[in-house]
Amino acid sequence: MMKNELAYLHLCEQILANGSKKEDRTNTGTFSMFGKQIRFNLQAGFPLLTTKHVPFRLVASELLWFLRGDTNIRYLLEHNNNIWNEWAFKKWVESDEYDGPNMDNFGNLSQVDTNFKQIYEEQMTSFKEKILHDDDFAKKYGDLGFVYGKQWRHWKTSTNETIDQITDVIEAIKTNPHSRRLIVSAWNPEDIPNMALPPCHTLFQFYVEDGKLSCQLYQRSADLFLGVPFNIASYALLTHLIAHECGLEVGEFIHTFGDVHIYSNHIEQISLQISRSPRTLPKLRIKSDKKSIFDYSLDDFDIIGYDPHPPIKAPVAV
Repeated sequence: MMKNELAYLHLCEQILANGSKKEDRTNTGTFSMFGKQIRFNLQAGFPLLTTKHVPFRLVASELLWFLRGDTNIRYLLEHNNNIWNEWAFKKWVESDEYDGPNMDNFGNLSQVDTNFKQIYEEQMTSFKEKILHDDDFAKKYGDLGFVYGKQWRHWKTSTNETIDQITDVIEAIKTNPHSRRLIVSAWNPEDIPNMALPPCHTLFQFYVEDGKLSCQLYQRSADLFLGVPFNIASYALLTHLIAHECGLEVGEFIHTFGDVHIYSNHIEQISLQISRSPRTLPKLRIKSDKKSIFDYSLDDFDIIGYDPHPPIKAPVAV
């Protein structure tokens, strides 16, 4: 079975050749397939794709944000991470308190003129400053609702108790490593209406064999060009961190997809990416021997030997 970056590139080729054309929530249009899977041997290197630059610090800061149980983008902005901005920004511009210029087309910036893009950038800069420096504004418009951090760390039960799924699954790996219940779910049907974006990576399961920890992710909806490279690196990092705390080596990361798609305005970019030859995967170094997965910061990680092709920019569908 094909593994590591070649598996990702082969899936890109499959969807370009055979994907079904579908409409979607963002009105961008996609080419889509259903029920695919790719695998990464984490012993062979850290799966930070090399056919385009993937910014590890953004991946790591987002994961640490999830692990904090945080749902407010202020933490991300403090670490110069802008990947969740659009969903919070949309909440603001659609509110009665927004009195700026019309932003109806901000979700499709690739299809608007230069003047509109400049206005958008000005409004986004103002929004970010308010999130960073105005506590009341940040509380009202920076919070994305019951997204990953809340479900992972503070799942609310019908009896108003909370479940810390990450703490529980780590304890289970340590005490009952052969359990078939080493599962964390982000898909809480009751909370879906209160989320800025319902979880795309919905459920993951761990598996221990021969002293190695593997992780399988089920992702219901997957943006193959922009989102999936981040997801691969994020869950690989999570697997490394949990394995480290549990005294295990890493095994595989298995990425299973529901609807995996290429947006119609990413065809040129993904074609460029698959024309490039993969390079040697880098190594992850965890520099600090922290007792808990929740104690890590960005400075505790190094990526060794990362030599990717240049980045490829593409618009985000909101």
